[in-house]
Amino acid sequence: MPTHLLSKSTYMRGRQCPKALWYSKNRRDLIPPVDARQQAIFDRGTEVGLLAQQLFPGGVDLSPEHHYDYGPSIAATQAAIARGENVIYEAAFLHDEVLAALDILVRTEEGWKAYEVKSSSGVKDYQVNDVALQAHVIEGSGLPLADVSIVHLNTGYVRQGALDVQRLFTITSVKERVAVERRDMTARIAELKAMLALGKEPQVDIGPQCNDPFPCDFQGHCWAHVPGERSVFELVNGRSLPWELYERGILRLEDIPEEEALSRAQQRQVEGWRTGRVVVEQKALRRWLGELRYPLYHFDFETVMPAVPLYDGTHPFQQVPFQYSIHVQASHVAEAEHREFLADGAGDPRAALVERLLRDLGTEGDILAYHADFERSRLRELARDLPHHADGLAALVDRVKDLEVPFKNGWYYAPGMNGRTSIKMVLPALVPDLGYADLAINEGGMASLAFTQLLTGRYTGDVDRLRHDLLAYCRLDTLAMVRILDVLERAVQ
Repeated sequence: MPTHLLSKSTYMRGRQCPKALWYSKNRRDLIPPVDARQQAIFDRGTEVGLLAQQLFPGGVDLSPEHHYDYGPSIAATQAAIARGENVIYEAAFLHDEVLAALDILVRTEEGWKAYEVKSSSGVKDYQVNDVALQAHVIEGSGLPLADVSIVHLNTGYVRQGALDVQRLFTITSVKERVAVERRDMTARIAELKAMLALGKEPQVDIGPQCNDPFPCDFQGHCWAHVPGERSVFELVNGRSLPWELYERGILRLEDIPEEEALSRAQQRQVEGWRTGRVVVEQKALRRWLGELRYPLYHFDFETVMPAVPLYDGTHPFQQVPFQYSIHVQASHVAEAEHREFLADGAGDPRAALVERLLRDLGTEGDILAYHADFERSRLRELARDLPHHADGLAALVDRVKDLEVPFKNGWYYAPGMNGRTSIKMVLPALVPDLGYADLAINEGGMASLAFTQLLTGRYTGDVDRLRHDLLAYCRLDTLAMVRILDVLERAVQ
């Protein structure tokens, strides 16, 4: 059986960093296990790939029985081409010890056309790079290609009724971009193969390539010499500066020279760690707090964002709210009353959510959200999609204020925020006794993933327990806002 030294995935590793390729071949023990979120991305890609096959129906599927043994698929591909098959799914080719498997290969009057399916909303540069490798191998093995295209999701498609696969996808030819990428491909492949043949680890220091286009699996190993906390790579909006500091031997934020040219936010971050002092601009903060109108509704949405739209009136990757939490304060000294909603998971959650939301948020007082543009955007989308509630939802948008404002403006800064203003950084810095660590679901991505699995019938755990965990997480988000606001109030007394 034919064997390969490189595949599309290992070639892309090597293109990002030769050391990553070497480790993937020789130190697989360093690769961390696939977590639930990454597995969900893989599953989404599989789902979208199968749907895209409907664009070219009637094909023969040559997927390998075992992912590590492509020999039978390579032979089957050549046989399918020879006997006149017009559509082949997972066609496999080998050239110069490089393996490539293509999602869809189609014979047309113009010749063979290659289609690679991506579960994204457009064409990315790295996708062109990996498709170029496929084209290189396919043509190198003796099959000319009339065109090379990426099939991706069309966010302009709005579902109405049964899924329309023809409109769900957009086909974008990348033939010219592939040709440019292929100019250096033969030499690049030769370099990677020669590096592997040497049998020793290449000497490559950490650099921007560690996260371009994706975070490397081996960062836990390669970055062991970098401080786990307060490193220069945590510098807010650092751009190239952290790498310049690293090359000068400066690894910790506290060690950045005082004469270094830093932005105001960076200065605040570095000085915070040097001095340990909390900084409060009382006048501005007091003015902002004084403008809050009670009753005050601390408010947070949770959403799902399915690649393939599940409901009428939604498009790929649309944020669909399925849950909210509200803590209501009648005055700044009043105990907070809690209200919440979690959809039943049996269908489109939006109508029931909005009807309850309009009651729970009342008609008077400010609605306080954290990073409020997110909540405002979801409310506007709900108004668009549920026009009979448009006026009520628009009135809610007008009442929304943002609890992140005092932190983004620097009116309150604590060292533990480390230059950031997200609630996940602000909460432990201001309210260390309250946190997410003990929750089974402790961040929004986990909540979205779990509920998406529930909506699509793929959740295999205890549903009652899942609902309990979702409610606990969202409840903590708005309780955190209550506690953060209390810290701000006390800071100006």
